[in-house]
Amino acid sequence: MDKLKQANLYRSELIPISGKLVERYNKCLVKLGFTKTKLKTFHIDGIGWSPEIAKEKEDKYYLNNGEANPHGIIISPLQKGKPVYLAFHTFDRDLMKFVFKTHGEKIKDITRDSAICLDFDQGIDAFYEPLDVLKYNTVSIHFHLIDNLEKTQEEQLELVKTFNRDNNFIDETLHQKLLDSAKKHGDLRFRDLDLHELQYTTDSFYTRSFGGVYILRDFITPIVIFEDETWHKEAIKDTNYEVLIYHIQQTELMVKLRDHVIIEYDLEKVIKTKRYERIKKFEMSLHLKKTQHPIKDILNDPILYKSYLNKLDIKSRKKVMSVERYLEKLETSNQYKIADIVDLKLFEALHQPHSSLDAKHQDLIWMLLVNISQKDVLYWYWYDKEAFYDSFEKWNDSLKEWAIETISNNI
Repeated sequence: MDKLKQANLYRSELIPISGKLVERYNKCLVKLGFTKTKLKTFHIDGIGWSPEIAKEKEDKYYLNNGEANPHGIIISPLQKGKPVYLAFHTFDRDLMKFVFKTHGEKIKDITRDSAICLDFDQGIDAFYEPLDVLKYNTVSIHFHLIDNLEKTQEEQLELVKTFNRDNNFIDETLHQKLLDSAKKHGDLRFRDLDLHELQYTTDSFYTRSFGGVYILRDFITPIVIFEDETWHKEAIKDTNYEVLIYHIQQTELMVKLRDHVIIEYDLEKVIKTKRYERIKKFEMSLHLKKTQHPIKDILNDPILYKSYLNKLDIKSRKKVMSVERYLEKLETSNQYKIADIVDLKLFEALHQPHSSLDAKHQDLIWMLLVNISQKDVLYWYWYDKEAFYDSFEKWNDSLKEWAIETISNNI
């Protein structure tokens, strides 16, 4: 990952945590039912997730009490607007934007000397069956301060009230209680610590529960798409819900998505785009073996590209050039079918969200398409960084350099 880090493409917006903030973070972990970290320094993202703590605990989702109960931690106002690098649901980023939009000023005040534990409650204590994810509707966001600061504030106000009653101002014991509380917690009398509960209503989304599930419920018929084959087989046994259920690699899925006006394609149009060039070059890289030139040079130099294309075996060559071949043949006759000439995964990669979808739904469908066919390094990086990182580590160094250049230059 060093190459990605040097290019500022690997979790570059994490917030460094050390000193007193580590103590507050640990208090949040304990309050949420987790164990403390032994780390003295680490980094966090917008929702309070830390890659170093995840590695320490050997659990990417250490902020979850089971798949149905995710949590967050706010210990700094700097978390506002920061990415959520390992979102358990695609709406997690929107949840955090909602939290800071509503309570931003209070959060800034509270995190001066405290921390906030977030409980995202969708009214489900635990998942038992894969289609339980359909129960997601409204998420209630509850806020809890460490050291029960709200209770301490109430106690201070009560002490002040007692102090002002009758002749209590001469009570030295009362004086000491007020001083002790002020020294330990500061003057809480005029601080607004009331973070009222928030309600967030979900629509279509992706969740990492059950190995990864897409829930598309804002279209003609609700569609549930599983990334895990075992959970998919389990889900199709459930007859309690009127939904369409697919595995992400079923060819019928793409047909259904087109029929429901969720995705579309236009080969004649897309072939003229930078996106197509990226996809074709990445496809080409998969067929290059023991090259005399760096892969980056082969993909970027038209002369080298043609040279190595012609050195490929005929099957690989036809696969890389299948879209052009199909469009050329289509000019002479309309009897040719896409499936007969164009490679299936290449064809799937050239789809896009339907133009009628709103921006939020387009992002979700882009993520789905990227995971159906992982051919576009730029969109792969944009829409599923974790999967991109996992594959990136296995690539040839020169291919890594090409991918970094492509992403950095947005080409």
